[in-house]
Amino acid sequence: MLHKPDISRVSDRRNEMMLLKPQFRTIIYIAMIWAISDLGYYFLLPQLGVTPEYNESSLAIALYYSYWVGFCIVLFWPLYATWQLQSRWQPFENRLVSVSIWTVFFLGAVAFVGYVMPALPPFVAPEGKVPPELPLADMWYFLPKLVDILFQQLLVASLVLSLAALETSLVRISIACAALFGASHLLLLFGGAPVGYVLRFTIAASVFGFIFPYLMLRVRNGLAYSYIAHWSFYAGVIVLSRAAF
Repeated sequence: MLHKPDISRVSDRRNEMMLLKPQFRTIIYIAMIWAISDLGYYFLLPQLGVTPEYNESSLAIALYYSYWVGFCIVLFWPLYATWQLQSRWQPFENRLVSVSIWTVFFLGAVAFVGYVMPALPPFVAPEGKVPPELPLADMWYFLPKLVDILFQQLLVASLVLSLAALETSLVRISIACAALFGASHLLLLFGGAPVGYVLRFTIAASVFGFIFPYLMLRVRNGLAYSYIAHWSFYAGVIVLSRAAF
């Protein structure tokens, strides 16, 4: 004898899938935006006469990533608005503290670019090897990098909030974020970066990608700390690369 399906269960399952679709769509959008923005950087900008190097085309690249920052804010705004539902704290719960953190970071960044970098010895590449751009960075490097990091942080936040909305555990969110953030750095190969350099950055990005969700969801003013940690990595690489040679 055939049993009739439980229509109520089928309906509940269908409603559940309808609720999950927007989150899965968001994850697909994030991957597409990341890929398209990087491909545009390496292939579109040269067609417009812009050299895809932060040191040489600082203003143009800053404007390019400003577009993507605005794009993410508009596209994912409904998701960012749910931040306080997914996190223990609102992004700027105590505005005075948040402004203080931003001010201290900004002054520190200015001091690094204006005083520390000029005092560092110049980077000398090993003979016969073409060095990547970061060790050769000048003070203008950080103009587009500030905007680029904000763009990446917005994409990471979108991924974290999307998975959190699905009631995904923090560990799984961190693993997914590490995988996507690490894989996105493989696109550095399009810029002609050495394979070893790309692998090191991919590993570092995976580690940071694993940490970002905890900062964003479990730490007060975690978004600010996530951004600062991201920026500090590039500053640290510059210091280490020049101090080592």
